[in-house]
This record gives sequence, structure tokens and C-alpha cells, in this order.
Amino acid sequence: MLRGRTVTLRPATAGDVPTLAAIRATPEVRRWWRGGDDLPAAVRADLADEALSVYAVEHDGRVVGAIQWHAEEDPDYRHASMDIFLDPAVRGAGLGGDAIRTLARHLIDEHGHHRFTIDPAAANTAAIRAYAKIGFRPVGLLRRYERGEDGRWHDGLLMDLLAEDLAD
Repeated sequence: MLRGRTVTLRPATAGDVPTLAAIRATPEVRRWWRGGDDLPAAVRADLADEALSVYAVEHDGRVVGAIQWHAEEDPDYRHASMDIFLDPAVRGAGLGGDAIRTLARHLIDEHGHHRFTIDPAAANTAAIRAYAKIGFRPVGLLRRYERGEDGRWHDGLLMDLLAEDLAD
């Protein structure tokens, strides 16, 4: 269990699937995370993916989202990538920033990571602003990076953060 200023991160379990699927089903989250017609199955697939570490984000005793990470283990390119989604009802309270800082600090201190990446949709300006507050910097535009539910390709933004740039 990882404790931030306002959130607690704990390994997500099968018991979290209904709540996380419901959060992912909200239009504000689904727009960016999608997941097909069976969101509980998509959440279960993330939990079963051995390359991912998925944490439930808790605030005031309830699950308000999830944050996940995976590592590039090649020693010449080693870094951790992360992604997060939160219930729209708690947006604007700084919980996402606290969750990312908490996870990054853990990955620095316990896993020796020095660099992190995140790749929001280029149109997701709210997420990009939030990541920049923590210290992430734009690296480059990933053109036609991800196919949207509309069937068209959309750009992504690659951002990275060095351990020494983590804003506490």
C-alpha cells in the first residue's frame, strides 16, 4: 500500500472490477480509455496482464480510479510508463497529481527508476496540463498514434519526467 498526501494506492483486485468498469464507462473517461463493449472484461484483462502493475486509487475510503505502470527492463533503455484514470466526480481536487507523484516516488525509491513516460491523447488538454504540473514535459507528437472509436487515427503526445524533475 502506498500513501500519498490525499490518496492511497493499493494493488487492484477482482473485487475492484465493477467500480473501475463503472468509472471507465463514464463518458469523460471512456472518451480516452475506451475498452470495447465489455468494460469489466477490459479491466480484468489489465489486472491479469503480468507486464502491468495496476493500483486502485482510493480517497476518503472509496475507489476513485486506477493507476498502472509497466517497465521497460532493457538496461540501456530502462524506464517506467504509467497511465491513470479517475472518476470525473473527483477531478480538480489534485488527486491525480498526488497519485502520480506517489507512484513515481515509489518507483524511484523502491525500483530505481530514473525516467517515466506517459502518452495522453494530444487533444486531452486537461490531462496534459495536470501532467505538466507534476513535472512531465512534452517530448513529441505521436502522429496518428491511436485509433479512436470513430475509426479515425488520432495524435498522442509523448511526455516524460526525470526523477529529479518530480514536483513534490
